[in-house]
Amino acid sequence: MGAFHAYDIRGIYGTDFNADTAYKVGYFIVGLLEADKVLVGRDCRVSSPEIHDSLVRGITDAGADVLDIGLSSTPMVYFGTVHYGMKASVQITASHNPARYNGLKVSRENALPVGYDTGLGQIEAWIREGKPTPAAPVRGKVTEVDIMEDYLAFMMRFKEDYSSLNIAFDLSNGMANLFAKQVFGQDPWYIFDELDGRFPNHEPNPLVAKNVEPLMQLVKEKGADVGVIYDGDADRVMFVDEKGQFVPPDLVVALMARYFCDRRGFRNPRVLQEIRSSKSVGEFLEGYGAELHTWRVGRAYAAPKLREIDGLWGGELAGHYYFKDFFYSDSGLLSSLIVLSIVSDLKKEGITLSGQIASMRKYRNSGEINFRVEDKAGAIAAVSELFASKETPLAKMDFDGVRMEFEKWWFNIRPSNTEPYLRFICEAVNDELLEEKVSMAEELLKKDFGAVRE
Repeated sequence: MGAFHAYDIRGIYGTDFNADTAYKVGYFIVGLLEADKVLVGRDCRVSSPEIHDSLVRGITDAGADVLDIGLSSTPMVYFGTVHYGMKASVQITASHNPARYNGLKVSRENALPVGYDTGLGQIEAWIREGKPTPAAPVRGKVTEVDIMEDYLAFMMRFKEDYSSLNIAFDLSNGMANLFAKQVFGQDPWYIFDELDGRFPNHEPNPLVAKNVEPLMQLVKEKGADVGVIYDGDADRVMFVDEKGQFVPPDLVVALMARYFCDRRGFRNPRVLQEIRSSKSVGEFLEGYGAELHTWRVGRAYAAPKLREIDGLWGGELAGHYYFKDFFYSDSGLLSSLIVLSIVSDLKKEGITLSGQIASMRKYRNSGEINFRVEDKAGAIAAVSELFASKETPLAKMDFDGVRMEFEKWWFNIRPSNTEPYLRFICEAVNDELLEEKVSMAEELLKKDFGAVRE
């Protein structure tokens, strides 16, 4: 069962997990989360209906009822969990992964994520142990509910007048197709705007550069002010500026201060960033008196942390943005509504999105580099020791791999939670220093650990 990960259950359907796994997950979450009713949604992948049927059967065999919302984005499930006061929910999705993948995202009351350390590991153990799944004396019932009207009514509270904007959307053949045209109308330019769980045009992962190329081209062809691309389950969103350039998601976290502080009047907000974020984020937010918190990568960590600090918003390099206004959860739609309002304000001021981002960007960044390494812990320790021996770090964080900050540069090295990689990212004041530090890390990893850069 290689499908149980830090954040969710995910893998190649029929290889890493199967219908029996889905049945047992459904059965066991009822007792684990003390739920008498479970909300269930699903994405448009070809395998989702089969997983859905097994999952629902497991839940009802355990004696709990199912509130079935049918085809949905992952944030719709988060909304439904809170809106209907559910103690448990499951979204069937593999998010941004290729079509042959699928998975289960489990949440508890208040849409708090259930990760490996908070329940998924226990379920995996029960499945491995062969824990019995006897049918309850009274089987649960299934009720189908359409929550789209309530969901859109909630989201439209954040919609501004974008009539001055020329907008391009890539809906990635994913779940954003459920609502995009209802929210943004027919005026924007759309591509891949049909639900198709085979993802025939590109994999629904906007972090991979080639997947964003069609949107970049569309933005340039149509002279758009901004491009918007969602991932497969629409919990993530990324942006392209008017020049067809990818906008770094961590800088979008900083940019959102223009909405929450300039537009809505919040002062000295608490903001959450993840450990790989550029120093430019903190430097920009200093001007707003923000209290910036840094934490681990992934929704299983970010959503509870934002709630813990009572933060106003936060985000990650993967394109997840979290909001107090959305139950401390992530939403691709809400993120795009906020960013489009910012771009609209910028346009009125005669500022392009590329110009705004350029003014915020103070450092050269390597982007995340993947190394295939067997001894991840040893490699992290060795790289950290190498750099600390050359220069005394000004700051060190060790809650998600290691991040060390120096006077003119910083790095983070961390193990992937879902893939067999060690991930290295570095930022420096100029290209020469950046290249030097990346080369030092790569040389050590290859020489001492047989690392392969991918």
